[in-house]
Amino acid sequence: MSKLDEFWNALDSFITVQAAPILANLVLAILIFFIGKKIAKLLVSMSKKLLAKAKVDDVLIDFIGAIFYALLLLVVVIASLEKLGIETTSLVALIGAAGLAIGLALKDSLSNFASGVMLIVFRPFKTGDFIEAAGVSGIVENITIFNTMLRSGDNKEIIVPNSGVYSGTIVNYSAKPTRRVDMVFGIGYDDDIKLAKEILMNMMIEDERVLEEPGPRVVIASLGDNSINFSVKPWVNSGDYWPVLFDTQEKVLLAFREANISIPYPQMDVHIHKSE
Repeated sequence: MSKLDEFWNALDSFITVQAAPILANLVLAILIFFIGKKIAKLLVSMSKKLLAKAKVDDVLIDFIGAIFYALLLLVVVIASLEKLGIETTSLVALIGAAGLAIGLALKDSLSNFASGVMLIVFRPFKTGDFIEAAGVSGIVENITIFNTMLRSGDNKEIIVPNSGVYSGTIVNYSAKPTRRVDMVFGIGYDDDIKLAKEILMNMMIEDERVLEEPGPRVVIASLGDNSINFSVKPWVNSGDYWPVLFDTQEKVLLAFREANISIPYPQMDVHIHKSE
């Protein structure tokens, strides 16, 4: 047998014994990757539809979909590499170690993410609500995975990390359809108590924004050092809270002046005794 025949026999043996299985595994690995990728997209799409039917927030749906797709794609890549004969045990361990390191480095961001998920799922407030949280107050404009955006009364944007919002006390002023306006007005000890009470009560009854049920209350709350303090507590629709508060204070001031009822302010009487 000539050397040329030996070469062709060796080449044929290599292709048959070694190259063919490698090529076949390469083709299968490519098929696994592309078919697995399509299946992953299909599963993510189905899961998003199920979450949408369950009325889960769109932000949370997109985030869960992205995480689910990344995990499925990781499984597909590992399966493809195994088909090529690559040892993936060490790769999985490396990915796990990298994930742990990233988690420790981004613990604050992960805390904000977890709090964002809780805010979106349990909904202590929604977009458009006026809230007080993390030491600031404003109208909720947007709730993202990591931050909550508020708009202050003077039109400033306030960005609050979700962990600060969820870990503290949240006061939602828009949660209930009605609110009670608590006001205190003082008169002098020499003024007509019955007249002052009548003026305050009539003012509440005549204001169309004040609800009939529960009805407004006008009572003497305390006897101060310089004044008799009336507590005025009307119930209004939440949207009328601030207008009623501001209007009532102005009306009370004008009505008391017209009725010659004084509104005391802190003062000190100094008595001087002459010694002879």
